[in-house]
Order: sequence, then structure tokens, then C-alpha cells
Amino acid sequence: MIVEAIVLAGGKGRRLQTVVSDVPKPMADIQGKPFLEYLLKWLEFNKMSRVIVSTGYKSDLIQSWFGERFGTLAIDYSREDAPLGTGGAIKKGLQLCLNENPFVINGDTFFNIDLSLLRENHIRNSADITIAVKEMHNFDRYGTVIIRDGVVVSFCEKKHTEKGFINAGVYCISHDAFKEAVLPDEFSFETDFLKKQIVKTCAVPFDGSFIDIGTPSDYEAAQKLVPLWAVI
Repeated sequence: MIVEAIVLAGGKGRRLQTVVSDVPKPMADIQGKPFLEYLLKWLEFNKMSRVIVSTGYKSDLIQSWFGERFGTLAIDYSREDAPLGTGGAIKKGLQLCLNENPFVINGDTFFNIDLSLLRENHIRNSADITIAVKEMHNFDRYGTVIIRDGVVVSFCEKKHTEKGFINAGVYCISHDAFKEAVLPDEFSFETDFLKKQIVKTCAVPFDGSFIDIGTPSDYEAAQKLVPLWAVI
């Protein structure tokens, strides 16, 4: 069976411009390697056989760096000629997927989980989308996901929260998840689709390490996680 993932790597990373200004955000240097390389190693470890890298800003740089194969991973590219937003990028990437339940991974975050468990929950619950969530404490940078009996009932806006689950940017998604929705080519997966609860969305909590390189401070913190980077 082909096990595949779409990696969203089209972002320019405007908040990172002060420290990473000449490459796409997923190509930001971490311990001498692009962040995206660690994600691909992790996907390989999770027994992926194929990856569709969704590219946009400076897409040629990513494609020339990784080519058509990385280790045991076959790589295809879904290139945005104009910005499509996260939703549009996923919608386009799904056209290249061969599996009924591919994964979708944000290209600027890393959540160290067992992807097979996420897929098992997704299939068992007959979900259209299943989100990997992480419990956080005393945070204000992320919105929260409200879950009841494994099903997402709402998404709350960013605010200071003492304890809650965040969307960690890893999904298992049914190939036909967008089929019944009338969607433009460009849209936000999080705002225009998930928050509107158009399809059945489930969530699975995991305790894995979570890294977000979206801001200069988080990017600096990621550089110091040598033990974690050493195992992937």
C-alpha cells in the first residue's frame, strides 16, 4: 500500500524575514540542514513511501535541493503559480494523491507522533479529517480545539489559555473531504474550512515534542534542540 503525505511548503515566512530572508520558510537552516529535511526524515521513519511537496515561494530552490527522491521517499511536487492559501494548496495536492487517506503536514512545524495511530483513529471513526492535537499550558499564541468524544465541536480564537488543545498541524484527510463543498481555488484550510465545520472532523491528542519555527524566537529555540534533531 502506498502511504503518502502532502507537505505544505509554499510559505514565504514573513514573520521570519529578520532571520531567514532568502529561502522559503521550510528551508530555514536548523543545525546546518533545512527544516524540511528533518520533516522528510521523520516521514520516512513513519514509513511513508511517497511525499507531495506543495511549493510556492521560491519553489525551484526546494525542488532543486531534494529532487525526486529522499532516502526511501519518492517526491512529487504540487506547485502554486499564485498563492492558494493552505486550503487551496491541500486541494491541489490531493489531485496527485493515490491513497484514500493521505496525511497533510505543515512545513513549518514538527510534531513527533506515530502517524499510524492517527490514521487508525481516522479510519475507525469514519472521519473526513482527523487532527493531531497537543495539550498546552499557559499560552496565547495558538487557538484551541474543543473536543467531545473524539469529535471536534468548535475552534476558539487565540487568547491566553491556562490549559487546552492546539491544532498541531498534522492531519489525516479523506481524499474526498472537499468533494461536497463549493470552494474557491484560494482559501484557508483552518479558517474557511475547518472552523466552518463543513465535514466530520475528529481529533486525537498526542504528547510528542512540538516545534514551531514561525517566529524568530521559536526559530532560535529550535536551533538548541540538538538531542531531538539527532534522532531524526
